[in-house]
Amino acid sequence: MSRISFPLSVATLLLLVSIPAFSDSQARIVRLSYVEGGVQIDRGSGYGKAFLNLPLAQGTRLRTADEGRAEIEFENGSTMRITPKSEVEFSQLSLRNSGGRVSTVRVLSGTAYVDYQNAKNDEFTIDFAQARTTLADSSHLRIGVGDSASTVAVFKGNVRVEGSSGTVEVKKNQTVSFEQTGQYQLAKNIEKLPFDSWDKEQSEFHVRYAGNQNNSPYSYGNADLSYYGSYFNAPGYGMLWQPYLVGAGWDPFMDGAWLYDPVGGYGWVSAYPWGWTPYHYGNWIFVPGFGWAWQPGGVWMPWYSRPRVINAPSGFKAPRAPSTGQTMVVVNRGPASVPTVQSGNKVVVRNDSAGLGIRRGEVRDLAKASRQVEARRTTTEHVQTVPVAAQPSSHPQPASHPSSGGMQGMSRPSAPPSAAPMAHPAPASSSSGASGGRPPR
Repeated sequence: MSRISFPLSVATLLLLVSIPAFSDSQARIVRLSYVEGGVQIDRGSGYGKAFLNLPLAQGTRLRTADEGRAEIEFENGSTMRITPKSEVEFSQLSLRNSGGRVSTVRVLSGTAYVDYQNAKNDEFTIDFAQARTTLADSSHLRIGVGDSASTVAVFKGNVRVEGSSGTVEVKKNQTVSFEQTGQYQLAKNIEKLPFDSWDKEQSEFHVRYAGNQNNSPYSYGNADLSYYGSYFNAPGYGMLWQPYLVGAGWDPFMDGAWLYDPVGGYGWVSAYPWGWTPYHYGNWIFVPGFGWAWQPGGVWMPWYSRPRVINAPSGFKAPRAPSTGQTMVVVNRGPASVPTVQSGNKVVVRNDSAGLGIRRGEVRDLAKASRQVEARRTTTEHVQTVPVAAQPSSHPQPASHPSSGGMQGMSRPSAPPSAAPMAHPAPASSSSGASGGRPPR
């Protein structure tokens, strides 16, 4: 069974040594929740490769290459999605004494979609080119920044945009365009762009799978939990969550990376597409007969430095952060049987992937696929979504930027780059013969 190999660049290592500490109660982190193609991150010491589930703090910049796309999730479920040849900066991510969250994002170039979920006392501001908008109500908009002009198109809600020539109210299905001089024009229509459909699909995914059964203080990551796994009630343990497509040898720390923080030390970042909330909140517990499952509860941990493991099977050694060094240590213990893409929009799904390599929503019923895999070890599923191809448009286009080390196009959502695996033995089977499968319910 083949194992995944991800390129590890020097630029990746350089960016990690500058990740700030997250122990300050006033500091906030948001989630890099989707990465496809070439996406890079800059924490102040140059751009390096970005990957799924990285915590993003104030001052972070993200940019995408020709085929790159990314999504950022905020604590209340609001999202920002950026398309190829785009760059954004998270100028402010802070927490007021009142508990209100203040977010300011600057769109430096390209196109960004914002799906804002209004929350009491929160403040969300978007700066771009010659203007800015502070969102007061739930809204969905597209911002484009090019060399000679910028635009704001509103799909939902009403948005007030402030520019050097005054303030303009932009209603649903309207677009405002700003010239370099600051003059603006309001149009009562929205020009369709190639990535509108991708943005719509992602928004619909979040709405469809937004259920929350874990009582987490934050809602980011909930949709991925709902799609990639399910909750069940285990006698003696309460309500637990388990990912689909796991077998007897799987454990929740098989794929990810230890990232170094100069103040707080090493923290764990999961490679799994659902791997956000279960690695910042609650415990991982081994249930005889069912395998590993996540138990919600406790205190939210912004930096997951000491994974909590309960009732581990005999022979299992809990993952430990490196005791020395100031770099990244990748954990890739496999077996990680990622799906094989076939012609005709089909994908072959195997056991033990735990969702790794499966795009959001591309398999219509992942629970059913998981049951079939458990019985037959493999299943072939139709892919529901097709990647969007960039097309020429009259929309303002940003000047392309040169890519640096570590920028590589990938055909599927990215996980941490691979290096030599850490020396952790695979968990031994329990005396009751854990199958890692779904409990009857």
